[in-house]
Amino acid sequence: MGAIPLRSHDGVTSPAADVTSALVKRAKDGDTDAFEALYRRTSDRVYAVCLRMSGDSDRATELVQDVFVRVWEKLPTFRGDSLFTTWLHRLTVNLVLQDRRSRGRRASREVGSPDLDRYGRTARRAMPGTRVDLERAIAALPDKARRVLVLRDVEGYKYHEIAQITGVSLGTVKAQIHRARGLVKEALQ
Repeated sequence: MGAIPLRSHDGVTSPAADVTSALVKRAKDGDTDAFEALYRRTSDRVYAVCLRMSGDSDRATELVQDVFVRVWEKLPTFRGDSLFTTWLHRLTVNLVLQDRRSRGRRASREVGSPDLDRYGRTARRAMPGTRVDLERAIAALPDKARRVLVLRDVEGYKYHEIAQITGVSLGTVKAQIHRARGLVKEALQ
C-alpha cells in the first residue's frame, strides 16, 4: 500500500495521504494502534527498498524491523514538511546504508530470493520473466554498484543526492551508475 501515489502533480493530497497524515498525527501522540496501521500501510514498500539495497531477504526482514523501531523513536521529530512516505523512504535508505557501513561486509554477488514474488506479480503478468531477470541482474551487481543503481534508477534519487547519501564524490557516483547499468545490460543479454 505504500506505493500509492499520495500527491497529484498539482500538489493536492489524495484520500490515502489524508489517512496517512491522520495516522501519523495519532501515532505522534502515542497511539500504538495508529502506528501499527502505518506499519501495515508501508512495510511492504520498506521491505522492497531494504531487499533491493541489501540483496539479502533475511537481512531485509531484519532491517524493516530496525526501520520501524527508528520510526517510532524519530516520529516526534517529523514536522510534516514532506509527505510521511518521503520521510520514511529517506530514513530507510539511510538506515540501510548505515547498516552496510557498520557491518563492513560485502553482499554476495548473486542472491536468489523467493521474496521477489511478493512485489513483482503485476510486472510479471505484463512481461513474464522480465522483472525477475532484472531483479536477479541487480542482485548480482557488486555492492557499491547495486547500491547506487537502486538509489538512482529504482528509487529516483538525483546524482548529487546519492553522492551526499553515500559520502562519495559526484563523479564517482556517475561512474558507478554507468558501470552498474552496463553490467545489468550485459546480464540481461
